Amino acid sequence: MTAVSSLETARELLREFPVVDGHNDLPWALREQVRYDLDARDISTHQNAHLHTDIPRLREGGVGAQFWSVYVRSDLPDAVPATLEQIDCVRQLLARYPGDLRAALTAADMAEARADGRIASLMGAEGGHSIANSLGTLRGLYALGVRYLTLTHNDNVAWADSATDKPNVGGLSGFGREVVREMNRLGMLVDLSHVAATTMRDALDTSTAPVIFSHSSSRAVCDHPRNIPDDVLERLPANGGVAMVTFVPKFVLQAAVDWTAAADENMRAHGFHHLATTPEAMKVHRAFEERNPRPVATVATVADHLDHMREVAGVDHLGIGGDYDGTAFTPDGLNDVSGYPNLIAELLDRGWSRSDLAKLTWQNAVRAVGAAEDVARDLRATRGPSNATIEALDG
Repeated sequence: MTAVSSLETARELLREFPVVDGHNDLPWALREQVRYDLDARDISTHQNAHLHTDIPRLREGGVGAQFWSVYVRSDLPDAVPATLEQIDCVRQLLARYPGDLRAALTAADMAEARADGRIASLMGAEGGHSIANSLGTLRGLYALGVRYLTLTHNDNVAWADSATDKPNVGGLSGFGREVVREMNRLGMLVDLSHVAATTMRDALDTSTAPVIFSHSSSRAVCDHPRNIPDDVLERLPANGGVAMVTFVPKFVLQAAVDWTAAADENMRAHGFHHLATTPEAMKVHRAFEERNPRPVATVATVADHLDHMREVAGVDHLGIGGDYDGTAFTPDGLNDVSGYPNLIAELLDRGWSRSDLAKLTWQNAVRAVGAAEDVARDLRATRGPSNATIEALDG
């Protein structure tokens, strides 16, 4: 199969089985760049100079459903209202572009959006700090449409350890397990990207619904703590969960790990948060890169992760979570949201079947959303909301 025919085949497949992407940080980019002034970043037109994401490129990339991250930084003193602002941003986008974006809360909603040619738009909150140790706040986010919670971001929360912080509670605390149980009762997916491996294992021990990794890759292929160890991947078939491979170079290319550590330190030395993507921050990034050329990931780099993850977890438990507009750098060939066909073409060339790829792009993620709904329906028939507090469970 030639490269041209592979790409043509990939585009044809994505017309029938479009990508469900697990994580896109467009709302945070809009907050950082223009304070939610959607006139200044009209995503109905190409925004190549500013963003990885706009509607023309989502269409070109074959995206059929998007989990919009309503992430806020974990060091914000007002994380809950900031999360509400992020949710409001997504709602503004839905109201502004109704011909292209459609709100989705369920697996059925995702299918209906696909059927009428719109991009199903779901929300995921990235970090347990967004619930401020409150199960009532968790339920409030669910009522507003949030359909997954990433248990931590880069820093620990009081009840769960992050992959990139010092161990604190050894995984999940008693309250952390109660958070997972309440998420199961609601039908909110437990997202294990960003969490420590101990937290991953505790969550799998606790959850009766499928978990997801909204944007994580394989630790065996690239030894970064943000990635998933093989023993955790091996548990996904029994759980029904889905690991959604991410494209971030510092998580997929081993040579990029050390370079990124130095680049992050350079950002902090210039007074910026290491994840900042404002124009001023990007000038600092580019100057550092001119002095220190960065290792470049490619489509093949990401495909290497998927090949390994398929071997360990099985093709029924894989998905895609690009992390666009949440990273300064992207792999060659996956430069923005228009690049998904390049990845599908690479996998076709590696022998992935049409049925394998349909599971990767659409079916697995939709199944997980639906399974979480089924678990919640059963749990709500047997118990009501939990009013437990962190003080009562963790002392």
